[in-house]
Amino acid sequence: MKQVEHTNDERRMLQRVKHPFLITLWGTFQDANNLYMVMDFVEGGELFSLLRKSQRFPNPVAKFYAAEVTLALEYLHDHHIIYRDLKPENLLLDRHGHLKITDFGFAKEVKDITWTLCGTPDYLAPEVVSSKGYNMSVDWWSLGILIFEMLCGFTPFWDGGSPMNIYKNITKCHVKYPPYMHPDAQDLLSQLITPDLTVRLGNLHGGSQDVKNHPWFAEVTWDRLARKDIDAPYIPPVKGGQGDASQFDMYPEETEAYGAEGDDPYVSSLLSLISLLDTIPAYLHARLRALTSRHLGEEERKKKYVRVANGIPHSNRYGHFFWDF
Repeated sequence: MKQVEHTNDERRMLQRVKHPFLITLWGTFQDANNLYMVMDFVEGGELFSLLRKSQRFPNPVAKFYAAEVTLALEYLHDHHIIYRDLKPENLLLDRHGHLKITDFGFAKEVKDITWTLCGTPDYLAPEVVSSKGYNMSVDWWSLGILIFEMLCGFTPFWDGGSPMNIYKNITKCHVKYPPYMHPDAQDLLSQLITPDLTVRLGNLHGGSQDVKNHPWFAEVTWDRLARKDIDAPYIPPVKGGQGDASQFDMYPEETEAYGAEGDDPYVSSLLSLISLLDTIPAYLHARLRALTSRHLGEEERKKKYVRVANGIPHSNRYGHFFWDF
């Protein structure tokens, strides 16, 4: 089963990595029904929740979080690991306000290129959407999307709540930068959110150092940041003692027994997308049809979120998917 395979992949990947800005796996065990993965308790909540409350971050705040993510990606890439699912929901805040990247379900060791179509639509690089082989450069594209979202409160290719519109916008790659964005930030994003791999920072000869050397990061002292010697811009109001989960959003628990058969709400959504096939590029036709016919319901699940951007509620999360053909 795909879910079992993905879970084992995540366990193996987490056992390999150890970094201040990555979640730590301390051990695993299982009983007759469940697999347990013992990881850090990161009690500060999701960066997603903080961004939703703030609507958008000031330039220095976005820069701080982007710098910590950059160090984490640098470490992963040095170990030939692509993360492939960078977004605010997967960035947790510890009690001191520093980040930890979690959810390694899509991380993969790749020494050359891979072709698997997976991730979250808003953050997919064009080479992933177009079914081309890709490498670690997709993580730097996603970093650009993340920085844009932190600075603006919304992702650059979100359009009308339709994944198909997002895919079309990604392939066109026409980014509209708001007038309040700092010029250095816009310059950095123009070199991250670009379909041209010959100019995308992080994918060039200098690797991650090209990203770190960009003027937007000029005042970042990278070695101090790696030691967490720089105070975070926001300290979560974690209560004293251990086990405080008040910084996390509450979601209703599923009532069905694990493994029980039932209607898949994602099936109807995916089937409705098939009716739009004449409006999307041809390379997605076969993938969507294969998805609905071969393993509907086996893709990774993630609850949809209602986002607030500039005071306007909208939904711009369509969950994980993993189309491996």
